[in-house]
Amino acid sequence: MGQSNVGFSKTGLQRMRDVLSRHVESGKIPGFVALISRNGETHVEAIGTMCHDGGAPMRRDTIFRMASTSKMVGAAPIMILLDECKLHLDDPVDPWLPELANRQVLKQPNGPLDDTVPARRPITVRDLLTSTFGLGVDMTLMGSPIQNAIFENGLFDTPGQEMPESDEWMRRLGTLPLCYQPGERWQYHMSNEVLGVLVARVTGQTFEGFLRKRIFEPLGMKDTGFYVPESKIDRLPPAYVPDPQTGEFIVWDEGAGGRYSKPPAFQAGGGGLLSTVDDYHAYLQMLLNQGMHGTERILSRPAVQLMTTNRLTPEQQAFRDDLAKNNVHLSHGQGQHGGWGFGMAVRTYRGDYASIGQFGWDGGTGTSAYADPDKQLTGILLTQVGMSTPDSAHLIHDFWTMVYQAIIED
Repeated sequence: MGQSNVGFSKTGLQRMRDVLSRHVESGKIPGFVALISRNGETHVEAIGTMCHDGGAPMRRDTIFRMASTSKMVGAAPIMILLDECKLHLDDPVDPWLPELANRQVLKQPNGPLDDTVPARRPITVRDLLTSTFGLGVDMTLMGSPIQNAIFENGLFDTPGQEMPESDEWMRRLGTLPLCYQPGERWQYHMSNEVLGVLVARVTGQTFEGFLRKRIFEPLGMKDTGFYVPESKIDRLPPAYVPDPQTGEFIVWDEGAGGRYSKPPAFQAGGGGLLSTVDDYHAYLQMLLNQGMHGTERILSRPAVQLMTTNRLTPEQQAFRDDLAKNNVHLSHGQGQHGGWGFGMAVRTYRGDYASIGQFGWDGGTGTSAYADPDKQLTGILLTQVGMSTPDSAHLIHDFWTMVYQAIIED
């Protein structure tokens, strides 16, 4: 094996295992599955158990609720439609999403919902892809009328609340004003949900159907979808949101009989996918390979480059930085990467051990998935512990620190 094909050091991998095991031994994390891959060398750790009180062990094929790491996969169908000229970046979305035509925009982002001015221009495909269409889950505006309206209308996928089917979801979204002018400001999450509806309406298929045909099946992502069929449900652990005060493991969703045991009314591209480390590895590797999977092209090279490099203008960037740096406690230090591409974060400065250009994202259910073109590295860590406490974030931080230390430079 030539030097250029070197992946990880044995010592580095052992150190990684030791550090990650401590999180399970401490009792804070019942179990996790981690995969790292570089230059054709793949290494997997499955440590601990599915439930916090023991029982079945974590396995390589354990299925996890991917939460916001769904966003990077949910953006790919839009890129296919751009590749086929069925959509264009600067087209208004009004023909497919008439609910978003003729928007009103709040005069003050935290002001009353009826104090508005007309939008200066229509919302475009680009606005949705870059999370700048004018609405989002905004930590800087919590408790404001518009944020309350988003939650009260069932537009946000939260434990204990199911979203309505997509046409009703769009109708409700269309009753709200925008928070900012289209293209003005980066705001999190909502745009990724709208993209799924856009795919369904442009293609005449369900969002999941199109994903399955064009992304999941070609990549061999056999365990990825918006629910887990009965034949696989024993591979889905309970999802925990530990009590922030006591650390007690509270179940917000069971496997069998839980919310992901049947097809959902709304196929949520912003946070609704379930998957495994191997399935996500196939997806990230395709992006690292500039859109190729073996000999098959999934996305064009320029489409991948658009997705995985920073798309924010300096003005939009200022708001993205504000959310990451001044609300750092909310995500326990996740999200400080600088830029944002389409459906994922992109590192634009050296803020930790990762290279500039690393792309991917984390999920509130305790998931993390990134690829690093500079190091030709993919890494995925999945657990069943939500980010109501810093415990899963600490595990994820330690994972990435140890991954980068385990690399052998060619």
